[in-house]
Amino acid sequence: MRHGRPTRHIKGTGGVTYESAVALQEEIRKRLVDTRQQGSVSVVAGADIAFAAHGRTAVAAIVALSWPELEVIDYAVSARRVDFPYIPGLLSFREVPTLQDAFERLHAKPDVVFCDGQGRAHPRRFGLACHLGVVLGTPTIGCAKSVLVGEFDEPGRLRGSTSCMRESGEIVGSAVRTRDGVKPMYVSAGHMMDLAGAVKMVLAAGRGYRVPEPTRRAHILAGEAKSAIEQSGTTKHIAPPTTLLSP
Repeated sequence: MRHGRPTRHIKGTGGVTYESAVALQEEIRKRLVDTRQQGSVSVVAGADIAFAAHGRTAVAAIVALSWPELEVIDYAVSARRVDFPYIPGLLSFREVPTLQDAFERLHAKPDVVFCDGQGRAHPRRFGLACHLGVVLGTPTIGCAKSVLVGEFDEPGRLRGSTSCMRESGEIVGSAVRTRDGVKPMYVSAGHMMDLAGAVKMVLAAGRGYRVPEPTRRAHILAGEAKSAIEQSGTTKHIAPPTTLLSP
């Protein structure tokens, strides 16, 4: 008698299995729109997340900026306990709820969100940027600092050089040189976005750093909020950022 693959329960989730999480991800993916939404863009946002308390508290940061000026106009943070563990390919289940909380506190509603994570450059073509975009109903771009899936040739050393990332013969993203001679960013489309549009916006969002300005600002805010939580021992009184509005 042959037996199927053993069910893998995910620790800390009250009985959720790896297989059921993947099935839910696949179900949510059916709502993904893979074409770029038409319309003007006047506000963009960067989304990033940090973890405090030895990874048990997620600290989400959203920074809204004017487009194309890239001036900060609004920001929001949120923190909550997370029980879903770190599992490559399923990170959105760990991060999206807290990011969604932060977005609900944001007054300036963005037309496009830059996410510090993968979009369609993902084993099931549904990374953090895709999941968050579907939940928010907002166009999103995946701007990752490392590769999850996809093979590519090294792009040229000059800013603006790109190289397609492929997995199983499919183009899933682009390695984009955002600064001369510096390691590329790994860009992929999220929700209501195509790859060409994502690459164009990432390059337009540069301010001389490797990381696009929206996610760079969100990273700063997430780091400061994490430090405030760790210093105070509580998530109730997160001190306002001291460097967010600085160049």
